Amino acid sequence: MTSLLCIIVFSLTLAGSVSSQLTGTSTSYSVKVSADLGANATLPCRLPQESHSFFSVGIRVKWTKLADDEALNEDVLLSMGFHKKTYGSFEDRVYLQELDSDDASLVITDVSADDAGTYRCEIINGMVDTVQEIGLEVQSSLTDGVVFPHFPPLGRYSFNFDEAVQACLDQDAVVASFEHLFEAWKDGLDWCNAGWLDDGTVQYPITKPREPCGGANNGPGLRNYGKRDKYMSRFDVFCYATQLKGHFYWLTQPEKLNFHEAVQACSDDGAEIAKVGHMFAAWKLEGYDRCDAGWLADGSVRYPISRPRKNCSPTEAAVRFVGFPDKQEKLYGVYCFSPEP
Repeated sequence: MTSLLCIIVFSLTLAGSVSSQLTGTSTSYSVKVSADLGANATLPCRLPQESHSFFSVGIRVKWTKLADDEALNEDVLLSMGFHKKTYGSFEDRVYLQELDSDDASLVITDVSADDAGTYRCEIINGMVDTVQEIGLEVQSSLTDGVVFPHFPPLGRYSFNFDEAVQACLDQDAVVASFEHLFEAWKDGLDWCNAGWLDDGTVQYPITKPREPCGGANNGPGLRNYGKRDKYMSRFDVFCYATQLKGHFYWLTQPEKLNFHEAVQACSDDGAEIAKVGHMFAAWKLEGYDRCDAGWLADGSVRYPISRPRKNCSPTEAAVRFVGFPDKQEKLYGVYCFSPEP
């Protein structure tokens, strides 16, 4: 009888072992990924090597962004065969890489600061369940660039969205993102005119609340007009310029120049008349400082002050704006830019 009981126990143990191999094992990994603001990030997730033989066409993949409170976890993507669904702020912005049959890696496009955090990847195919957690760190590239407000000689609030995009490109810059403007605001940017951002919203940064700029009783922050009609609505634009790829400089001349003479003077010196983006990048990223007003390519006259002082910019480091004077007037010098060969 004892012998028979041992055989029965052994048989149940063996059956349980086989069942666990066929109906589910769980594998957990932990990795970290870094991405720059506005770039794409790939969060890796694959079936483990020893599980390839169990791979099923009916695989189910679920991606979740984790919160400290499980009840606040955010669904990112769900994939079941040909059916895929994305959720919330990730809608139409994430997809599975799917380089091969066992790859469930997630690609997040246009990474924002809010995307930082921990993600859970679950691969379920009825045979093997794989659970993997991936940390995403988002690095601000603002230390390599500068945000600046921009408007044309026509005056304030003249750009629709497409014109705003082109205006920034014309200044060797791109339309700033919300993250760029937010970081610039934290760094002290205060500007009381609304401008386009790259997501189609219109916002402006206020560090010193005052009545004409969203109200004196409202706290500091980004004033947000929300998304606006990209064709009909007209505003300024916030541009973002990165590290200079060339040499920005003041061209010493024996006398003042009008705009056309300024353009020619830079050309004669083997350079081009500098753009607004060049001046802001040189000022912010290189500490360029000069208390001389000079022509720029958009027809404006400005000068960059990194060391505030009397008669230049007594209270703050800034790019000072003189205006858009008559281009025939011989009142100013010129800033030039020589691109790297």
